[in-house]
Amino acid sequence: MFFDSRFAVALTWLAAALTSPVLAQSDKPLRLVVPFAPGGAQDVIGRTLADRLAPRLGQTVLIDNRAGAGGVIAADAVAKAAPDGNTLLLATGGAITIAPHLHAKLPYVPRRDLAAVALIADTPMTLAVRAQSAYRSVGEVLRDAAARPRQVAYASTGNATVSHLTGELFAQAAGVQLLHVPYKGAAPAITDLIGGQVALIVTSAASIDGMVEAGKARVLATFTAARMPSLGNPPVIAEAAGMKGLEVPVWVGIMAPAATPVERLERLATELVAVCRASETADRFKGLGALQSCGGRAELARTVDEDHARWERVIRQGGIRVE
Repeated sequence: MFFDSRFAVALTWLAAALTSPVLAQSDKPLRLVVPFAPGGAQDVIGRTLADRLAPRLGQTVLIDNRAGAGGVIAADAVAKAAPDGNTLLLATGGAITIAPHLHAKLPYVPRRDLAAVALIADTPMTLAVRAQSAYRSVGEVLRDAAARPRQVAYASTGNATVSHLTGELFAQAAGVQLLHVPYKGAAPAITDLIGGQVALIVTSAASIDGMVEAGKARVLATFTAARMPSLGNPPVIAEAAGMKGLEVPVWVGIMAPAATPVERLERLATELVAVCRASETADRFKGLGALQSCGGRAELARTVDEDHARWERVIRQGGIRVE
């Protein structure tokens, strides 16, 4: 009788283990949903993670590109996916901390329907001018903007993008009125900057890096806490503008459906942070103009909360609306 009882218990445990969403992972691929088209910096970050995460999990990791609607399509797909830890979102601020303040109703509630897994990277914003610009410092820009309200123009990569909102944050903090000129992406905006159609651009380090290297553009400041030697070692925005609170982490993180088991979230977080901290990951990110962040669940959750509050203030004060 004793043997039979032990055998029954063992069978029960084995059945539970085989059906557990935490333990039974290797028989099903992990899908990383990327809210951008193939080829961009965020897509490359996702593929870098996938390549290095797969052997650590003993599981195939597939990239699922779902571009459109500022990341809302991808975020909604993951929010509604089975919470088994096999569907993850390469999350950025667009769909998580910006969209809730621009849309009266989203098909998901980011901080309710998605769980933080890991903080991966920062693709920082810069304030740049063309090489021939008369502006040699952020101070000169601010003095001119104060003297000529709404006449000093800055290009962004689109209305209500993080590029636009960072420029608006800068203007609000400095108490000046800049003229916002939205473009459909970084490429046409940079073309007009180099051509002299706009005086300034707020864009990512990855977007402007090539123009800086070619001697066609200069970065006046980065919206970071530490300097970036790869861009010519320009000052950070705090020292350039003489104001605090303007650092903008343009974060990239990993999120999962909210009901995903905690054990699975913890395992994913551990492995993702290890991948992020690897020297080969640092080299890959550096080539993209991205910085390693490498934080766990708590670090990403805190970043999301801070970013949410930041863009709520900027959007409300600027009266920003989606077109």
